[in-house]
Amino acid sequence: MEILFYLGCFAAGVLLTWILITANGKSRYNKMLEDAEKEAKVIKKNKELEAKEHLLRLESEFEKKSAERNARFHSSESKLKQREVLLNQKQEELHRKMSEAENTRENLNNQLAVIDKRRQEMEKLHQQEVLHLESIAGLSAKEARERLVESLKDEAKTQAASYINEIMEEAKMTANKEAQRIVIRSIQRLATETAIENAVTVFHIESDEIKGRIIGREGRNIRALESATGIEIIVDDTPEAIILSGFDPVRREVARLALHQLVLDGRIHPARIEEVVGKVRKQVEEEIVETGKRTTIDMGVHGLHPELVRMIGKMKYRSSYGQNLLQHACETANLCAIMAAELGLNPKKARRAGLLHDIGKVPDDEPELPHAILGMKVCEKYKEKPDICNAIGAHHDEVEMQSLIAPIVQVCDAISGARPGARREVVEAYIKRLNDLEQLAMSYSGVVKTYAIQAGRELRVIVGADKITDKDTENLSSEIARKIQDEMTYPGQVKITVIRETRAVSYAK
Repeated sequence: MEILFYLGCFAAGVLLTWILITANGKSRYNKMLEDAEKEAKVIKKNKELEAKEHLLRLESEFEKKSAERNARFHSSESKLKQREVLLNQKQEELHRKMSEAENTRENLNNQLAVIDKRRQEMEKLHQQEVLHLESIAGLSAKEARERLVESLKDEAKTQAASYINEIMEEAKMTANKEAQRIVIRSIQRLATETAIENAVTVFHIESDEIKGRIIGREGRNIRALESATGIEIIVDDTPEAIILSGFDPVRREVARLALHQLVLDGRIHPARIEEVVGKVRKQVEEEIVETGKRTTIDMGVHGLHPELVRMIGKMKYRSSYGQNLLQHACETANLCAIMAAELGLNPKKARRAGLLHDIGKVPDDEPELPHAILGMKVCEKYKEKPDICNAIGAHHDEVEMQSLIAPIVQVCDAISGARPGARREVVEAYIKRLNDLEQLAMSYSGVVKTYAIQAGRELRVIVGADKITDKDTENLSSEIARKIQDEMTYPGQVKITVIRETRAVSYAK
């Protein structure tokens, strides 16, 4: 019972406790519910406010963008309206110009029609006038035209000949004056002595007793000398002199120096002769190289191949028409440099070409080629520049000139070789050249007499007054000059003077 009592009390307590808890929970729940409702209302109100603000902001942004878009639309619309106005104006102007062009075309057509009509009328009048003139003159238009052309042709020939003569005279005056100035200045700045050489060398001795020692027993010494040097040694009655004869100046120089050393030494026999000749030959070769080097340095020509330098040194022992070849080459080189400087060209190239222009006269072998062509080939072999090689090959017109240096080398070579005292000619060749000049002029019809004067520098041609007119004399002089240039070789220039005169002779008795 007690247990049941206690259980009942416990159940009553639990029930009472549950009732109390339930009552308190409902009150708390109601309070929390009220607080939640209030908070929800506040949040809802805030959210509504935020939503309204966001909506207002969106509306303002939309209105702003709409206003900007409308402004752009209005601007584009105004531009389109302006373009439309301009297009309308241009279209109106185009229509106006087209109408003006149509009017102009109509006017031109009308004018062309009037011109055609007038041209037809003029042609009719011209034909009538031609028929009238033909009836008066008794000639057809074709015949009158031919006669007029012939008369005009003759008149034009006469005027052209006089005009050509005036131009040629004026050109000769100016060109000759300028050329003479350049040539005279060049020659004044360069004047060298000319050495005249022969094919023999005279070796002087102190007494004729030495001749016997040179000849030797049964002539063995002189034979050894001749075989060692390649020079003919002439021992004759000439007092205190022995003649060395040979075409090669280098060999003659070797023989002269060898004889000089042998005579000074006193020991003259075949073995000694061969030894001395060998030493002298080496000395001459060294002197040739040294001469070439010294010449190139003095002339200011650098960068030459050693073989070309040696050939320049060999020029010292060669001569051309009695003129020393090395002096001629140096003189030509200096003239080329001076003339090139006067004409505004490169003086160094001109001097180089002038120094090498006769290099073909001193080759080690003797091929059958003109010296200008041979010199050009030698310089091409040793890598000289093409304009230098062309100037060397063209200074006697054997190849075509391809640079301005070539005519300068040709002219300066002629100046150096043709000046008085520079060269000498064999008398027979000189006389033959003068006779050829006279015979060439005599081959023309109408020539009565010819005279070559001033050592062949001037040719005077006398023609018959009844055979050639004054106009024909000018043509005759030009033709003779051209033929002399084409067919003859001569130094300098030849002046051709044609003389036509009429003589009246009467006798008083």
